[in-house]
Amino acid sequence: MTVNLEDYFRSTFEDKLLVKMPEREDDHLTPATRLLEKRREMAEVEQALTAQKEEFQMKMESLQQRREELERKEHQLKESLLKFDKFLKENDSKRARAIKKAHDERELRRGKEKDIERLQEDIERLSKERERYQKKLEKNSIFQKYMERVQESTDEFSEIREIIGRYDTLVATHVDLMKRDLKNQDAIEEEKGRLVKFTEEKSNEILYYNNQLAQMQTRLDQAQSKAVKWESKWTHIQQQNTAAKKTLLLGQIKIATLNLFQLVNKHLKQQATVPIENTSLQLDKIQMFIQDLSQITTEIKRVEAAGQGPKKPTKN
Repeated sequence: MTVNLEDYFRSTFEDKLLVKMPEREDDHLTPATRLLEKRREMAEVEQALTAQKEEFQMKMESLQQRREELERKEHQLKESLLKFDKFLKENDSKRARAIKKAHDERELRRGKEKDIERLQEDIERLSKERERYQKKLEKNSIFQKYMERVQESTDEFSEIREIIGRYDTLVATHVDLMKRDLKNQDAIEEEKGRLVKFTEEKSNEILYYNNQLAQMQTRLDQAQSKAVKWESKWTHIQQQNTAAKKTLLLGQIKIATLNLFQLVNKHLKQQATVPIENTSLQLDKIQMFIQDLSQITTEIKRVEAAGQGPKKPTKN
């Protein structure tokens, strides 16, 4: 801060420099006296001015010291403000950490409380389960006593563990036998199904053969009727002793026999091994086929009447 010295001195010593002029009654003083008086007054003024300067200088030094003190205090205040701001920031950070820590501790406490509740529930459940097992143990203690009496009454088992092992073996054997029995039952059911299917197939086959037999019998009857007719005609031809008619009748008989023989071979799915002109052997083959077919039909009817069919051995 700068000070205008001229303004300061003017304002300070303006009144003191104004010297009151002597009144007219001092006109009788000599000029030398007046000069001395003026010099004296000037000396007084200079002395007062010097004193004022010294006082001003002291005040300026005091003001400078106060200014330096204020600057020092301002600097200290700024440092204090910075420290206080840092302290506030650190305090806010500590407060945030404390709040977070308190929140974490509350969450941890809630978790621990839940764990305590869960553990208490587990303790209650385990206590109930222990009581249940205890009751079950007391209830089943009779079996322990029974096993001890069995052990004492026999020399086969030296320990109760051997009796339990034997029991487990028997149970396992029983389970295995039950499985095998179930498997055999399934096999039996399968075989029954196959038997029913086989019986149905054979019944259908027997029905087919019966139909074929009926057709063959009809044709045989027709052939026999024709044979009788042709025999009658043959007898008539013999009686008339006509060679041409005999030959014709014989040819017709051979043709009918050959047709019937071919039909039998076709049914048997066989190749013709009998000569075409051997009518007698052809008739024997036809007769054997009819007899076999009649025997098969009779056997099938007998089986149906007895209610039994072919059986297959079952596997154990």
